[in-house]
Amino acid sequence: MIGPERGDSARKVARMIADVEWAEGAGIDTAWVPQIPSDFDALTAVALMGARTSRIELGTAVVPLQAQHPIALARQALSAQAATGGRLALGVGPSHHWIVRDMLGLPYDRPAGFTRDYLDVLDAALHGPGPVDVENASFTVHNPLEIGPVAPLPVLIAALGPVMLALAGERADGTVLWMADERAVGEHVVPRITKAAEGAGRPAPRIVAGIPVCLCRPGEEDAARERANRILGEAEISPNYQRLLDQGDAQDIGGLCAVGDEAAIAARFRRFADAGATDLSVRLLPIGENRDELIASKQRTRDMLAGLAAEFR
Repeated sequence: MIGPERGDSARKVARMIADVEWAEGAGIDTAWVPQIPSDFDALTAVALMGARTSRIELGTAVVPLQAQHPIALARQALSAQAATGGRLALGVGPSHHWIVRDMLGLPYDRPAGFTRDYLDVLDAALHGPGPVDVENASFTVHNPLEIGPVAPLPVLIAALGPVMLALAGERADGTVLWMADERAVGEHVVPRITKAAEGAGRPAPRIVAGIPVCLCRPGEEDAARERANRILGEAEISPNYQRLLDQGDAQDIGGLCAVGDEAAIAARFRRFADAGATDLSVRLLPIGENRDELIASKQRTRDMLAGLAAEFR
């Protein structure tokens, strides 16, 4: 993941570009850019990163659907895809009540149904160029669109529950997860999304598991889990994430965190792969008492990930 850390906006662009240049040089396959409610626009960041890289896939994880009309999102995504030379993976989702209703003041009554209606328009727009004519329960769209994809543009849906997982399997190229441990991936996510994809005659879906990672010395594992709970635990207030946690063994984000030495982290990665995850989206979780220690911790974890990248490709 690139971009979730808070910081000075004036310096953040340079930091994100430096991070994606490092990731490409280290052989990482994909950089995932979260769309955080209070921070940078993910697709704008993708376009900037695309101008400074040539190989790495650039994905959004994820763009909330309710924040913009599907034609506007399609136009932005197609523009970013062209700017990256066809390297965009568009992750989208219906978000959560505390973002859509409480922050944006928009309805959050039927997120799955709204997502299905949204995809009717988005799919038509992403398969242009040409007019988009869709009428359903949520949209009446008759819109000319003169741009189309420069390469196949995968769409992944943030799907946590059974209805959304079925929709992701039927209509999208995969799912982007957060708060799903190995058991939740293997017993809850994979069977549902795979069955839906097979029923729709679609290829096997990508399953992107998001996990915090901290390389640390023996005896520091609890401190890493505590820091994960302190800085990332606010998302656990969402009923959507609580239900997903209930599908696995982790009780909180600290329990989901891959911590320890390189062997322990690699073993955790293998368990996710064995459960059916096709991609791991790593949230770096440095630990330390001051800025210098945090930077050093981040660098050690990054170097370790670069070493593991080829093994897990």
